[in-house]
Amino acid sequence: MSAAADIALGVLVIVVVTAGTGYFVAQQFCYTAVDRSRVRAGSARGDRAMTRVARITERTSFTLSGAQLGITVTTLVVGFAAEPLLGSGLGRALGAAGLPEGAGPAVGAALALSFSTVVQMVFGELLPKNLAIARPEPVARALSWSARLYLVLFGWLVRLFDRAAGLLLRLVGVEHREDVDSSATPDDLSHILAESRRSGDLSPQLYTQLTRALEFHERTAEHAMTPRAAVHTVGAGEPLERVVAHMARARSRFPVLREGDVAGVVCLRDVLAVPDPGSTRAEEIARPAVLVPASLELPEVLAHLRGPGEEFACVLDEYGGLAGVLTLEDLAEELVGEIADEFTPEPVTAAPLVRPGFHGAYRVPGSLHIDEAERLLGQALPPGRHETVGGLAVQHLHRLPRAGDQVRLELEGTGDGPPAELVLVVETVEHHVPGTVELLLRRGDRAEVGA
Repeated sequence: MSAAADIALGVLVIVVVTAGTGYFVAQQFCYTAVDRSRVRAGSARGDRAMTRVARITERTSFTLSGAQLGITVTTLVVGFAAEPLLGSGLGRALGAAGLPEGAGPAVGAALALSFSTVVQMVFGELLPKNLAIARPEPVARALSWSARLYLVLFGWLVRLFDRAAGLLLRLVGVEHREDVDSSATPDDLSHILAESRRSGDLSPQLYTQLTRALEFHERTAEHAMTPRAAVHTVGAGEPLERVVAHMARARSRFPVLREGDVAGVVCLRDVLAVPDPGSTRAEEIARPAVLVPASLELPEVLAHLRGPGEEFACVLDEYGGLAGVLTLEDLAEELVGEIADEFTPEPVTAAPLVRPGFHGAYRVPGSLHIDEAERLLGQALPPGRHETVGGLAVQHLHRLPRAGDQVRLELEGTGDGPPAELVLVVETVEHHVPGTVELLLRRGDRAEVGA
């Protein structure tokens, strides 16, 4: 065969086999980068290509092993064809052109190796890799049929190598995993939401709703309940006519207590069905109470309410005493914020204040939860055994508050920002705890607050 024919055949073999390498590289990266949730949704709609993609991505380790096998074999074939065909042809052509007889084969081999390396790197590795990462779903769809066929035909060989690798891993104490965890953790989602808010991609309202939904699964009954100090209870032996009087100016449900223990719950509709309230006691019509521990997570609280079809739960502390009550409305407010009703016609919200020298100033109820205050200020607050802004003030005062008390807290800066100082000013006191509090935030130097 002539030198020109060897060169042409060598180039053809390298290009064709490199296309095979590119195919396996694209397969390796597209099935790793593709969005699994979109794949499952497409498969559920009956998209056949997406169904094939879903079956492939169910066994990530097996799929990647198959792609690696293809990449290895095609790379070896390129190396095998480069020197005997392209290198030999170039050596003879250079010898015919006048290059010394001993130098022609060496130079030809070097040129063939350089050519095959550049072609393999650019067209066999980088181009398909970048394409698969940039457009994972279209590439995965396009390769789904051929990838499935390849894994069926050569699955026995892939399994052999995959099991050998798994055995070696176990020998060094590493457990082999078939799939990769592509799900985002709650911390990942929180970081994404915070970054999206800072970049302006999320409005403050949508950011608040999404973070509430994300944090709902982490919150407990103690976080969402109405505390015992704000709950009106009735005694087990109390006559219904007195309960009716309470209901006329308060809520429509009351916990019924017998010697300090929760004996049930009395509801307005049950009271109205009694013909003679004067001769009937509360315990006689009290329905069984839904009891939940204060540490129970809110999704579990919701499940406890849904079971018997109730809307009202009594929250117990670790000693078995009544810590507070929790309603379906309270659970909804954990997701959407305060809801106005006949008992709270004006939802309690933060009122912006004008305080020169501060970067943020608000008047808030002392019962405002810490997470709501953090969202309001855009600043993490000190941790501790408190659930509310009022509790934060009391914890740092080390005593019960008085109107006019001030608490200064040094806060860490957010991101690369400067440190901040938060001043809590107790405006009013209710039931011995802060009723309303001013939150004054200043970033940088310490703030000065007038008495």
